[in-house]
Amino acid sequence: MFAGGGIAETYFEQIGIHIAVANELLPERASFYQYTHPNTQMICGDISDDKVFTEVMNNAKDAKVEFLMATPPCQGMSTLGRKEYESDNRNSLIQYVIKAIDELNPKYVLIENVPKFIELLYDIDGTTFFSDTAKAKQPYHIVDLLKTLYSDKYEVDMRILNAMYYGVPQSRPRVIIKLYRKGLAWPWPKEESHIITLREAIGDLPSLESGQNSGIKWHTALKHNERQVEALKHTPEGKSAMKNEIYYPKKADGSRVKGFHNTYNRMRWDEPAPARTTNNHLMSGHNNVHPGRRLPDGTWSDARVLTLRELIIVSSLPLDWNIPDGYPESQIRIIIGEAIPPMLSKRIVEQIFHVGG
Repeated sequence: MFAGGGIAETYFEQIGIHIAVANELLPERASFYQYTHPNTQMICGDISDDKVFTEVMNNAKDAKVEFLMATPPCQGMSTLGRKEYESDNRNSLIQYVIKAIDELNPKYVLIENVPKFIELLYDIDGTTFFSDTAKAKQPYHIVDLLKTLYSDKYEVDMRILNAMYYGVPQSRPRVIIKLYRKGLAWPWPKEESHIITLREAIGDLPSLESGQNSGIKWHTALKHNERQVEALKHTPEGKSAMKNEIYYPKKADGSRVKGFHNTYNRMRWDEPAPARTTNNHLMSGHNNVHPGRRLPDGTWSDARVLTLRELIIVSSLPLDWNIPDGYPESQIRIIIGEAIPPMLSKRIVEQIFHVGG
């Protein structure tokens, strides 16, 4: 449910899970999903539409599904987005996950989202969203709601996992909620001691400046505003151009651009990438700029965001990813920015089989 571009399940076939039915609202996402997962029945439409919900459920029943994965849209609750959480209908879409659990009675349920998700409050049926200050008869946090509804049938467990501890060269915390039938087992994956840094992940790729093409698949630098490029050429690894005294980001009239300390900010080579969001194409976004290398003249190379190839690598996607030819890079970047890194979802789900589930 809420399948997006199908990033999360990239490695599922490898571990023995076939996604039989998927639902996505946006046609361009559904088309992308169908191309990358040709053996899945994609149903495009609004899950809140009774007709669409019924079609998804009927097809899932016909396929005798045992595993349900739901990734409700997180834009309405992102700490980087607007704060009118209670007025954003996307935050109440969990009600359709509850309805799906009731109809399908799956053995395993995986719900993932941004950490803010566990702070939201709901009515018992998940249909109404409350802010922290609202007065409801009995509002529930999502985990408490699921335990209230299903503790007689399912084990309900929740953790916040950071992808960087599970083979992903990116610091990206996600809330993971698991429901599994009593009598079954689904342990948590173990954290890895080694964290993959940007140097290890992308340090072997050739340096590129704004607009340059390396000739390597997907390793072409986006073209950036020359004023931004100039500012970042004078910004060291791990620093923000916003703090430069002379070469700071400027508007066309030469006045200083206003922004936060982590905008126009270079990453660090010996750390994983910061969380890649949907604005990963903007140097003005949060922590989006390549670490760069100091040049003989004292300036810094790679005044640009990560190339699509670098983004794919730090998101733990395969370099033989079978994405559609000619699909706009801007849309691919958004799809990646929306999704849980697939190596993390693989590590979570494969634990089912490690205990003979």
